[in-house]
Amino acid sequence: MRIVAGAWRGRNLVAPSGDVTRPTADRVRQALFDQLQHAPWAGRAMLEGAEVLDAFAGTGALGLEALSRGAARAHFIETDRFALVALRANIAACGAGDRCSVMPGSALRPRAGVPCGVVFLDPPYGLGLVPQALAALRAAGWIAGGALLVVETGRDEIVEEIGELLDERVHGAARIAVWRA
Repeated sequence: MRIVAGAWRGRNLVAPSGDVTRPTADRVRQALFDQLQHAPWAGRAMLEGAEVLDAFAGTGALGLEALSRGAARAHFIETDRFALVALRANIAACGAGDRCSVMPGSALRPRAGVPCGVVFLDPPYGLGLVPQALAALRAAGWIAGGALLVVETGRDEIVEEIGELLDERVHGAARIAVWRA
């Protein structure tokens, strides 16, 4: 697994062993960020200088990819202790410690945060956690008005309407939907 593009292109990322953490594949991240950067409802300016939240962060690949492509800061929420070790190692490998905050804990019970214009949600598949997480993140102040919500679920999972659906694509076992908050 590696950073696909931007300032840290080609930088290798580590992931914990086992199946608790399911990192978003390089090719899926490439397709997602290409989609975001070229969409009329997003574009390159959407990411440059943005505050980004990577909830259910795992290895932090989505947030670090955003930083590599110009985001100002990334905030990571993760519960698994092995994933947190990998996440911190990946932040250090990118030299991004001054642009990141790591919050051990659940995205379902987050501490108060800063409004983010781009929110990545990649919860465990099949548990229906997206609505709960979004409600908790909104209540804690993490979601800016008009934010892009990038939600990765299992291919066959249905997410109830959480805003304006801008795009939805299937990549193998994953479904990625982009919503406007």
